[in-house]
Amino acid sequence: MIRVPVISPSGEPLMPTKPSRCRRWLRDGKAKVVYNGLGIFCIKLTCDPSGYNTQDIVVGIDPGKDFTGVGVQTTKTTLFSAHLELPFRFVKRKMKSRSTLRRSRRGRRINRKVTFKNRNHRQKRFNNRKGSKLPPSIKANRLFELRVVKELIKLFPISHIVYEIIKAKGNSGFSPVMVGQRVMISWLEEICPVETKLGFETHNLREYLGLPKDKEDKSRQTRETHANDGITLACSHFLEYKRFQNYRERGHYMKGECIVTKSPFAILARPKLFRRQLHFENPNKKPNPNQIRKRKGGTTTPFGFRKGDLVTGVKANKTYRGWIGGYTDCKTAKNLSLYDINWNLIGQFIVSKVKLIQKRTNILVEYPKN
Repeated sequence: MIRVPVISPSGEPLMPTKPSRCRRWLRDGKAKVVYNGLGIFCIKLTCDPSGYNTQDIVVGIDPGKDFTGVGVQTTKTTLFSAHLELPFRFVKRKMKSRSTLRRSRRGRRINRKVTFKNRNHRQKRFNNRKGSKLPPSIKANRLFELRVVKELIKLFPISHIVYEIIKAKGNSGFSPVMVGQRVMISWLEEICPVETKLGFETHNLREYLGLPKDKEDKSRQTRETHANDGITLACSHFLEYKRFQNYRERGHYMKGECIVTKSPFAILARPKLFRRQLHFENPNKKPNPNQIRKRKGGTTTPFGFRKGDLVTGVKANKTYRGWIGGYTDCKTAKNLSLYDINWNLIGQFIVSKVKLIQKRTNILVEYPKN
């Protein structure tokens, strides 16, 4: 049974309720619908609740390099699951491009006609070679996961977080997922208590719960790729692995109770915006005397919309839904470019045929129909 998040009049998350009770509260004026960054249907009470008692609600996080699985679980109900498209490759590509452009600028500044020791090489201004910083691509991944957890805490009274960690043993290859694990756990511990699990523990518990795992193509935006691992980690808080041995046999069993049910499944991603790149990297072949380099970057448009806004656009009597990622403003055309959850171009739409659904939250949310 799907549960609806409930928020008190003061903004405090309460235990989720059944859809039938939610409809009754909305009909009687005891609650109203509120919006959130994850697009989950949520209500806020307009009167004092009958109580503030809560049960354990656990968030399970299965981190990865390109994708992360998240699950929210109670003893008897699965509340939410998500597949996160991490910005690892996008940030890595931008950092590489920045390094290339910076190197070319420094190369143009140096006078190579003089000897090397007499060239104008700027010395470092401070000691920034400490080696304790997170790589930007890894940091972007962890911050996106943290943002999703903070949005969930606004909707559910989260009591614990279960986070999967990776340990390389022997000659095992190194994984970028191992970078920033301690930092991420320290960030989460500031919110609520954190438990850690190893990969083989997640595998054993997932087999016990009977949840399928798609290992052929981990980029598939389905529940079976990563979201089920997040649900499994959340269930581990309610189940305990026990071993037994007697004179006849030995083995193990799970102590506790946890029921996995149907729940809303969402695909979450970050908009791929260029905020600081104010022009294209290469000038035009036929430069305009008034503008040598074309404009690129920024988050605003001259039409009242912002890049990242969720809108609907009409073209050829067909309605499309997407996020604004660019615009064209010239004498011949004034269009807005719409993108899907994977930031692929849907098309260009006339400004007058574009309507705003939700302002930019820096999280792209899509609920598959299946």
